[in-house]
Amino acid sequence: MTTVAHQIMWNRLISVVEEQAQALIRTAFSTSVREAGDLSAGVYDAAGRMLAQAVTGTPGHVNAMADAVAHFIEAIGADTMAEGDVYITNDPWMGTGHLHDITVVTPAFHDGRHVGFFGCTAHVVDIGGRGFGADGNSIYEEGLQIPIMRFADRGRVNDTLLALLRVNTREPDQVIGDIYALAACNEIGQRRLSQMLSEYGLPGLESIAAFILDNSRRATLDRIAALPRASASTTMTIDGYATPLTLAVTVETHAPHVSPDLTRTSATDPKGINVPMVYTKAYACYALKCAIAPDIPNNAASLEPFHITAPENTIVNAVRPAPVALRHVIGHLIPDTVYGALDQILPDTVPAEGAGALCNFQVSLRHEDGLRSEVLCFNSGGTGARPALDGLNATAFPSGVMTMPVEATEHAGPVIIWRKELRPDSGGAGRLRGGLGQYMEVGARDGWLFDFSAMFDRARHPARGRAGGMDGAPTEVTLSDGTARPGKGRFAVPEGQTVRLAFPGGGGIGAPQDRDPEAIQRDLAQGYITPEAAQGTYGLSE
Repeated sequence: MTTVAHQIMWNRLISVVEEQAQALIRTAFSTSVREAGDLSAGVYDAAGRMLAQAVTGTPGHVNAMADAVAHFIEAIGADTMAEGDVYITNDPWMGTGHLHDITVVTPAFHDGRHVGFFGCTAHVVDIGGRGFGADGNSIYEEGLQIPIMRFADRGRVNDTLLALLRVNTREPDQVIGDIYALAACNEIGQRRLSQMLSEYGLPGLESIAAFILDNSRRATLDRIAALPRASASTTMTIDGYATPLTLAVTVETHAPHVSPDLTRTSATDPKGINVPMVYTKAYACYALKCAIAPDIPNNAASLEPFHITAPENTIVNAVRPAPVALRHVIGHLIPDTVYGALDQILPDTVPAEGAGALCNFQVSLRHEDGLRSEVLCFNSGGTGARPALDGLNATAFPSGVMTMPVEATEHAGPVIIWRKELRPDSGGAGRLRGGLGQYMEVGARDGWLFDFSAMFDRARHPARGRAGGMDGAPTEVTLSDGTARPGKGRFAVPEGQTVRLAFPGGGGIGAPQDRDPEAIQRDLAQGYITPEAAQGTYGLSE
């Protein structure tokens, strides 16, 4: 078969998994999937190697899932797999890092022959335990654990598992609905794959897999070979839970590998902000791919040359039974840490520090009549300034998830979003300005009381500017009466009060005095900066 034909089939596989992801979005129950795109979808060969991923989805899910299918093969046994089977887990160390992510894997068959797998992951609104938050002291407090097992056996759904989920979760209809949506999107992928194989007269994925993996590996190695042979180190101090933590990395660019080493990073935390290695690897690899080989499709071979090292029992390589519910808060800061070192090797290539972690919160509501509701909301701060452009406002990097619309959040439960707007002056000033964060104000409808689970960082250690650029604004959490609340943890909101949030901005690049006066005037006209900042920080004359 010709190279052109193989390339066409490669593109076809990418479109298959994108349709798979879109099917999940259309059928999912949770707003985190439908509105924010907190999901992943991918196709694998029979050996469990990821061949293609959907464009829609998060790096944490996709890159973690790159390793997940091998665990399913080992646990289930390839010789026991049959058409109609569907497998499931939320094991943080074999899936995507915490219990709220459910991963579903389905073996794909063509003309009765096992040819590969489809896998997908989605974040569910609840999995029992304490609920989504950092307050757990071990994995056992964080919710129901689902080992790798059959969700469906030759087409017959595991009713016992569904019964366990129904009595252990606060929103069983949403959770079970999402699992069915995950299984359905894999089924869509199977159908399209079988159609493709029939169209090209192929018995399986062997030839196309070899083409994809060989070309991706070679292209990635060529990019690494063109890098200077160097080593650089950096550290980043972040909020942690009760005490600050240090993320430390040394990046070596020695062909045929790029090797970030996080050995000097802080030890595991008593609370649920720890990161399983699979998630650390996912985001470290993503950062490197964005900087070194952004145009090479993501698959097992293009990820292979990135070797991530972190000792066990550090916060970026937590082992069972460490609490890991908010592993994303630390994990999303790994790319900026890697970029702090990579900037020394490849100047003018990577952005300044940004908000990093998603600005998520969960609201647990209870009515005076006994009704209860859980509402999860995803939001973003600003990204760091880029080498030739300002940072992006209210944009999730590195996760890539979308901010939930106010209407979708209010439809999900009895909450009211009283305010949601950009936060002027929150982007770090500089020749290139950091992206802006947001203001939000959250309350409950009449007759409802609520607890608020904060999942924020950058409150005490905002995003740093680079090369003379200023830091972004920090995260702020207060009640409507002005009482300050912590950036992480669950707290009760007094009746009649609201929670006021100020999300962080990204760091700037270069001295503010070097910014183009026209850019300052444009920022002023758009409300991105105040007149005081234009004059006092940027030196713009009246």
